[in-house]
Amino acid sequence: MHRRAIILSVFLVGITIARAQAPFKVIAFYTAREDKAHISFVHEANRWFPEMAKKYGFVYDSTNDWSNMNDGFLARYQVVVFLDTRPDDPQQRAAFERYMKQGGGWMGFHFAAFALTPSDFPQNWDWYHNEFLGSGSYVSNTWHPTSAVLRVEDPGHPAVRHLPLTFSSAPNEWYRWSNDLRINPDIRILLSIDSSSFPLGTGPKPHEIWHSGYYPVAWTNKKYRMIYFNMGHNDIDYDNKTDKELSFTLKNEMEEKLIIDALLWLGRP
Repeated sequence: MHRRAIILSVFLVGITIARAQAPFKVIAFYTAREDKAHISFVHEANRWFPEMAKKYGFVYDSTNDWSNMNDGFLARYQVVVFLDTRPDDPQQRAAFERYMKQGGGWMGFHFAAFALTPSDFPQNWDWYHNEFLGSGSYVSNTWHPTSAVLRVEDPGHPAVRHLPLTFSSAPNEWYRWSNDLRINPDIRILLSIDSSSFPLGTGPKPHEIWHSGYYPVAWTNKKYRMIYFNMGHNDIDYDNKTDKELSFTLKNEMEEKLIIDALLWLGRP
């Protein structure tokens, strides 16, 4: 090989290695104004992610200023995280949709997929809830927050590669959706609630206890670089009105592995 060609080849390989080793950047958006259980998770996540960033070599920033959901700001980051809610402003929504369609990465937790009409969070964003997430509207949930046995549905996906076939989750309020994700060809379901979990929930209302059914709790959309987790609702002592935190999502070893592997998959495609 000609000496100049060799030098150019080495130079290009060096650039490729440098890019591969450069830390990817994550920006987490949150509101932290609604349910105390969601607020607890937001604070937990904003403590945990910086620790993981040091350990795994990425950059983690967070903001509750949703006006940052614009093209210029998002362009600085490889992964966007929704810790609790979603943008409501039409311009912010449009910027997020552009970001995802241009190859950006996204991770969403629990309430980030909530949509119920009528409510303070109506289903008024079809692209996000029906196309991007695929789940449609929220239908119901279990109560009280309880641990579930989760089953890996797609062991070949990088996000679940270090998980056993089944494992016990941290306590969570589990959601049911209007759309059946199993019939959506774009959706790749990663985790679901294993039937050994039933009955799931303690009530007191009968509909808050699930006795059967199929409930996906983590999935991706093959058209985008994204992953959604239904986890993200810590248990709070509402019954005795102490508001004491009774559980934490990110103190579960398997869920920590899941989230880190998912984030590394998003940030280092």
